[in-house]
Amino acid sequence: MTATPLSVPERADLLRLLADAAAAASTTDRDDLVDSLKQLSQRVEDPTIRVVVVGQFKQGKSALVNAMVDQSVCPIDDVIGTAVPTVVQYGETPSAVMWSEVDGVEGLQSRSIPIDSLRQHVTEAAESQDGVRPVRVDVYLPNQLLAQGISFIDTPGVGGVTKAHVASTLSMIPVADAVFMLSDASQEYTQPELAFLKQAMTLCPTVSCVLSKTDLHVQWRTIAEANREHLAAAGLDLPLMPASAASHLRAVATNDAALDRESGIPQLKADLTGDLLDRVLTETGQAVGRQVISVVDHLRLPIDSELATLRDPGRSGAVVKSLKESQAAAQALSQKSAKWQQTLSDGSNDWISDMEYDLRDRLRRVGRECEMLIDDCDPSEVWEEIGAWLADSIAQAVADNFVWSHQRAEWLAARVADHFSVEGAVELPSLRFSDTEGVLNPIAGLEALPSGHMSLPQKVILGMRNSYGGILMFGLLTSLSGMPLVNPFSIGAGMLVGGFSYRQDAAARLERRRSMAKVAVRRLIDEAMFQVGKEQRDRFREVKKTLRDHFADMAEHMKRSLQEAIDSAKAGAKSKTEGGRTDRISTLQAREATLAELAERARRLLPPGAANESAVPAGDSEAVVA
Repeated sequence: MTATPLSVPERADLLRLLADAAAAASTTDRDDLVDSLKQLSQRVEDPTIRVVVVGQFKQGKSALVNAMVDQSVCPIDDVIGTAVPTVVQYGETPSAVMWSEVDGVEGLQSRSIPIDSLRQHVTEAAESQDGVRPVRVDVYLPNQLLAQGISFIDTPGVGGVTKAHVASTLSMIPVADAVFMLSDASQEYTQPELAFLKQAMTLCPTVSCVLSKTDLHVQWRTIAEANREHLAAAGLDLPLMPASAASHLRAVATNDAALDRESGIPQLKADLTGDLLDRVLTETGQAVGRQVISVVDHLRLPIDSELATLRDPGRSGAVVKSLKESQAAAQALSQKSAKWQQTLSDGSNDWISDMEYDLRDRLRRVGRECEMLIDDCDPSEVWEEIGAWLADSIAQAVADNFVWSHQRAEWLAARVADHFSVEGAVELPSLRFSDTEGVLNPIAGLEALPSGHMSLPQKVILGMRNSYGGILMFGLLTSLSGMPLVNPFSIGAGMLVGGFSYRQDAAARLERRRSMAKVAVRRLIDEAMFQVGKEQRDRFREVKKTLRDHFADMAEHMKRSLQEAIDSAKAGAKSKTEGGRTDRISTLQAREATLAELAERARRLLPPGAANESAVPAGDSEAVVA
């Protein structure tokens, strides 16, 4: 994690700036601008910083979360793993709440559970209930680190035999402020782990690699160096931090400061409470700066228009004409036939079509590869291994489709924003939705395949049935020479025919098993397409609604600001007395000075290059009235 080059703002200063801007907007009855400032104030007041802990099964994710909060809250087991995401956050008293989907009931249902019984609810050994599907468990603890606004999300593993959690885990990363990717020190990075890291970096700006269980493997330094080489070869510029949750807990119990430093956990905590908190607060400050500058530009537009006509009444006609031209453009943006609406509609149709094609293409490739594996073996003998490979491959394909879809959504938002970007930057809507748990349902396993094994009696009966024809046929031929029906020649011929028929029957049974296996694979692929396609379409509709509402509100803000500017310009032109104009000019200049001071405070929160950009898409207010 690298420190930001900007000075980190204080949360109180941000809230004060937003309050002052809201007060300025309230004086002109701009409730629409006040509402947007209030929404941002809630974001500033909410100190939650989400740290998602990810990795393959049995890499020590739950143990790391326990070490970070200095309490054994997340269940740890040598065999079973976490199956339900666990959110550990601050609370004055220890408690836990489970959120579930219930058949026939709309929305998530919550119920309190004992904090010491999490194993029964979040692990693979959890007791299943018909019609109830756990989505996540929220755990509240009185902890100093959590009190600073940091929360940890312990996720299911992204590999395994019976379940594929890659897609559901990836769905949590877009709402994360930081991601810890765990891999234990027993082996170097695998290709799936590197692929997952690339996906995570696409969805979250801050990803850190943690080499866990260093206390169990004396060669961890060699593994760490090899992992750094793998990261460099894959083009991933990511920090790799060794850590041992067990050593930290022993150090805390024995008050051993040296062992605690060696565990690496204090360094992880320092990074979270230092660089990460500063980065999140700096990014929030930049959002506040952009929003306040946007509000100031909207409020200055009618002031500058009225001042222009008060100072030179002869220019009132030109000022009003210029404003009406801008108003016509803003009016066009608010129509359903506006170009940005067409871009959103056409882009959305292309997006959903490409998204569905991409998903089908990826899953069909997985299906073809699996059928090739089936053709090269007896599927009944390696059916469990095929199921594990197929689950991981489907999860990888779904995850790639999820990442691609998220990138496409951001690209579409930028395209729509181009219609508003006459001058300066346009604030894009946030597409990181908070309710992403369960956005992709886990894919079920393969259905059972009949075994190709035959018992000894079955083999005997099959051999006798197949050899009977050979004995009878050759017995009849040899009987012409006076030999009995059953003789050494007919028995030998029957054994030859029986063996040949047995081999043919075995080959036919193998082909039937392969056909049944391919049908099972195709059914699973179809189920994956159906389930994932439905979830992606639901997400698509949410993204489209978010974009539409965001840019529609932007167009309405522009319309209202320009209309007020026109009314102000006309009011300034109607002022008859010199004294009345002078007093009004003084009043407006005082307001303008207040807004200028707000804008200056907001610009201090932005990088040097962005400080000069206007946040009002309609253009600079002075340019409109010039």
